Amino acid sequence: MTPATPQPSRWYLLRITMVATLGGFLFGFDSGVISGAVGALKEAFGASDIGSGWNVSSMLLGCGAGALVAGRLSERLGRLTVMKWSAVFFVVSAWGSGVSDGSLEFVVYRVLGGLAVGAASVICPAYVCEIAPAEIRGRLGSLQQMAIVLGLFVSFLSNYLLASWAGSAAGTAWGGFEAWRWMFWIEIGPAVFFWLGLFFIPESPRYLVRTGDLATARTVLDRSIGADQTEATIAEIETSFARHRGAGDHSLRDPATSRIPKIIWIGMGLAALQQLSGINIVFYYGPVMWQAAGFDETGALAKTLFSGSLNIISTLIAISLIDRVGRKPMLFWGGIGMSAFLIIVALVFGLAPRGADGEIALTTAGGWAALVAANGYVVCFAITWGPVTWVLLGELFPNWVRGAALSVCGMMIWIANFMITASFESLLTYLGLGLTYGIYATFAVVSIGFVWRLIPETKNLRLEEMDELDLAKG
Repeated sequence: MTPATPQPSRWYLLRITMVATLGGFLFGFDSGVISGAVGALKEAFGASDIGSGWNVSSMLLGCGAGALVAGRLSERLGRLTVMKWSAVFFVVSAWGSGVSDGSLEFVVYRVLGGLAVGAASVICPAYVCEIAPAEIRGRLGSLQQMAIVLGLFVSFLSNYLLASWAGSAAGTAWGGFEAWRWMFWIEIGPAVFFWLGLFFIPESPRYLVRTGDLATARTVLDRSIGADQTEATIAEIETSFARHRGAGDHSLRDPATSRIPKIIWIGMGLAALQQLSGINIVFYYGPVMWQAAGFDETGALAKTLFSGSLNIISTLIAISLIDRVGRKPMLFWGGIGMSAFLIIVALVFGLAPRGADGEIALTTAGGWAALVAANGYVVCFAITWGPVTWVLLGELFPNWVRGAALSVCGMMIWIANFMITASFESLLTYLGLGLTYGIYATFAVVSIGFVWRLIPETKNLRLEEMDELDLAKG
C-alpha cells in the first residue's frame, strides 16, 4: 500500500499561530497597562510632568532596541529562541514594575519589558507569515493584531476592575499592595504560559532551510502547506537565499547592486506612519485625555475600555477582509477614514469652551461628538492600519533580508511611537488637545498619498515571490 500523502492541517496552523501570537497579547497588555497607572505612579513617585512622561514612554526605548536586535538575532539563533527570551523578559519586567518604589527603578524594568515587546512585535508576525500558506497568510497574520488588541482590552479591563475595587489606582488592593502594582503583576501569568507554549511549536521552515535542516523543514511544510508543495517550496527558498548569497545576516544592501532595496525604505515609512497618527495616545493616555475633557477617573477608564472593545470587533472584521480585499485598498481607505475622524476630534477639542480655570469644558453634545469621532478613528485603524501593517512587515521583504529589514522597520515603529508618546503631555499642556490632534490628523492625511504611490499589493503572493516584487519596485 502507498502511504497517504501528508495534507495541510488548519488546526496545526491555528495552534502554532495561537502560541506565537501570545507574544502579541503580551505586547498589547504591556502597552496598555500603563494607561490605568499614570496618575498613581505620578503620585507614588512624586514625578513631574516630564518624569511622568518618562514613566509612560520609557518602555518604548527598550522596544526600539528589542526590535533592532531581534530580527538579526533570529537569523542566527532562530525565531523560537528569540521568542523564548522575550517571554523571560516579559516575566521579569511585570514583576519588577510592580515592586518598584521609584521612577528610576520603574523605568529600568519598563525598558526590560520594552525589549520583550520590541522583539515580539517583529518576530511573532514574521514567524506566522513564514509558516502560513499564501492563501490564508493575511488572516493568520492578522491574528497578531487580534492578540494585541485582546491584550490591550484585558489590560484595560483589569485596570478598571482593580481601580474600581480599590477606589482608585492608588488605593489598596490584595495583600496591602496598591492597585497599580497588581495591574503589572497580572501579566506574569500569560507571560509564563507563552514561554511554555513555545516548546511545543516548530521552528520556522525558512530558518530551517537557511541553516540546512531540510528534514525538519520538510516535516513542518508537509503539515502547513501539504506534501505536494513541499519540495517545490524548499527549492524556491534555497534559490531565494542563493540569489543573494554574500549579503550576510547584518546587511541591508543587495550584494548585486550594493544598494539598500527600495522596498526596505517603503517598509520603514509604513512602520513610522502606523504610529504617527497617534493611535497609542488613545490607549496609553486615554484616561488622561478623557479626564482633560471633563470625565472623572472611573468614567475615563470605562470609556477606554469601550474603545478596547471596539478594537476587538474591528479586528475581527479585518481578519475576514484582508485576504479578499487586499492589503493596499484597506490601507488607502483606512487612511481616509482615520483622517476624517481625527479632524473632527481636533475641531471639537480646539473649538470647545473653556472653564474659569482655562480647562476644556465640553458641552454634552461636544463630549459625545469627541467620543464618537475618537472611537470612529479606532475602528478605522483597527480594521486597516493596525493589522495590515503587521502582515505586510511580515511578508513584504525577500527571504535574504527579512531579518535585517524587520529589525530596522521594527525600530522605526518604536521610534515613532516614542516620539508621539513622550511628547503628548507637553503638547497637551502647551498646545491643547485640539492642535495636538491636528498634528496626528496631518500624518493620517500623509499616509493616504504614501499608500497610493508606494505600497505594493502582496495578496496571494508566496514569500519567495517577494524577490521579484522587490525588483519590480526598483
